[in-house]
Amino acid sequence: LVILMSIAFLITAILTKPDLSEIFKGIFIPKFPNDSILTIIGLIGTTVVPYNLFLHAALVKEKWQKESDLKYARKDTIVAVILGGIVSMSIIVSAAAIQTQDINNASDLAMSLEPLFGSFSKYVLAVGLFAAGITSAITAPLAAAYVASGCLGWSSNMKTKRFRAVWMFILFAGVISSSSGIKSIEIIKFAQVANGILLPVIAGFLIWIMNKSSILGKYRNSLRQNIFGIVILAITIFLGLKSVLKVFNLL
Repeated sequence: LVILMSIAFLITAILTKPDLSEIFKGIFIPKFPNDSILTIIGLIGTTVVPYNLFLHAALVKEKWQKESDLKYARKDTIVAVILGGIVSMSIIVSAAAIQTQDINNASDLAMSLEPLFGSFSKYVLAVGLFAAGITSAITAPLAAAYVASGCLGWSSNMKTKRFRAVWMFILFAGVISSSSGIKSIEIIKFAQVANGILLPVIAGFLIWIMNKSSILGKYRNSLRQNIFGIVILAITIFLGLKSVLKVFNLL
């Protein structure tokens, strides 16, 4: 269902006939409109979700354990990043076609799918959001359980009571938050901004680990990989600090 909704956004983005020159200009020469820093860091946080780094590492460890499997893990990562980027761009292009700046709920978001589905857009989005919610309700608590197990030295076996307890605690916390009466869009924005702020911290530790020969041996980062990683880290730190300052200015 999530894949179908992603395809729907991709087709919708094409049907809106966006200015390709503006899209490529925005990719290579990005602009920061006034008061957009929280939205930017939120987009980064929702595209490169920090907890997915832990979940992906844990699942890859279970699926591929041999050195010869490294090539498959690399292909898996490359495909996932490319597809995630395309879907995110499609959603942004589709949303840009909405003739309003006031988006407070799913009904407002459904307007971006109207070029493809017309009056049925709200139902299509509802099904897609349901599927996305179910998958997130599984993966986010699962990632938290893997992190807790790793930090506390517990078994990462999903059948253990401790693992399931953390999993269920995070799930119930999410249910309570979503039932609090706060606007869903605001909760989503807050969560993704938090992801964007946490990302440079996690990325920094990841770069540090990727340079430890005692762990990775000959597969430690090369100079080129370190330069590329540090540039990305610097950008995320800059955006993260700006978003924190923005939040304090709003208080």
